[in-house]
This record gives sequence, C-alpha cells and structure tokens, in this order.
Amino acid sequence: MRKLSYIIILTALSLAACKNEKKQEPVMESDTMETGMEAPTSKELNITLNPKSESSAAGTIIFKEENGTVNLHAMITGLTPGEHAIHIHEKSDCSAPDGTSAGGHWNPTNQPHGKWGAETGYHKGDIGNFTADENGNGMVMFTTDEWCIGCDDDSKNIIGKGVIVHAGTDDFTTQPTGDAGGRVSCAGIIE
Repeated sequence: MRKLSYIIILTALSLAACKNEKKQEPVMESDTMETGMEAPTSKELNITLNPKSESSAAGTIIFKEENGTVNLHAMITGLTPGEHAIHIHEKSDCSAPDGTSAGGHWNPTNQPHGKWGAETGYHKGDIGNFTADENGNGMVMFTTDEWCIGCDDDSKNIIGKGVIVHAGTDDFTTQPTGDAGGRVSCAGIIE
C-alpha cells in the first residue's frame, strides 16, 4: 500500500510540474520567410577616439546599422574651437603618435576626394566638417546606406577602418585629402 501511495504522489507531482511548464516553440528562419516578414537587423559598434599629435582631442563614436542604413554619432572633446574635418581612413591602426598609421582616406571605389554626394566624386570616408564650440566640444551625426557593419561588400564594410579627426577644415577640393591638417584624434573600427 505504501508503494502505491508513493507512486500516486509522484505521478501527481509529475503532472503538476508538466502543467506549469510553458512550451515555447523556436522561431525558425523559414517561418519568418513563409509569412513574408523578415527579422529586423541591427548592429552597433562603440569606439573610442584617442588623442594624437600631442593634442587632447578624445571622444566616442557610435555606429549603428539598422535595416541597411548606418548612423554615426560622434562626441568629441579637447578640440580647438572652430571647424574640423572627420574622415574614415583605410586602416584601423592608430599606433603612430601622429595617426598616420591609419593610412589615407577610405576610398574603395577609387573616386576623387570631395564633399559627400558630389557628382564629381567623393571617398566613402569623406564625412565632412563639424564645428567645435568655445569649450572645444563637437558633435557629428551622419547617416548613409553606403556603409555597412561587417557585411561581405568590401566597398561598404567599415570594419577594419579607422576614424580620424583633423586639426583643420576639409576644403573638399585639394587631392587626395582636402588639406584638413594634422590628425588630432584616431579610433580603429574593430568588431
């Protein structure tokens, strides 16, 4: 009789446990394709700008990709007041004291240097100019579908590149750099 009581109690406990257990079916990639809905894609990178060329220019940059569009949001401090250029360069190497180890502007399509979107051409790294206030603080916001984070398209993928903040202003005409002056801050874009 005791054995039967134990079996009844164990069976009751097992049934109660099964009743409380919630089943969750995994969503398979083919399930989203069958319904015509695609899962949203989002990637984010946070990188740190470090001073170069004996400057105190530093900051952070956030790259966020959502559904094929990349947003850049940079916050930079320690600059001289006025206009400065910011570019993506061809290497993520910031080891040189003057930032030259980052190489030239990122230009995978072999275009002339110019203002972003110019009919005469521009580098994929030609972001442009921004203004630092009287306290040396600047902010850059930029959005494009011509970049990606970690995709297979070498003409769009920003991974392995560097970001350089320059001492001066990009004139958008001088080849191949825009005559923006020294490199005062550098960050490598590494996933």
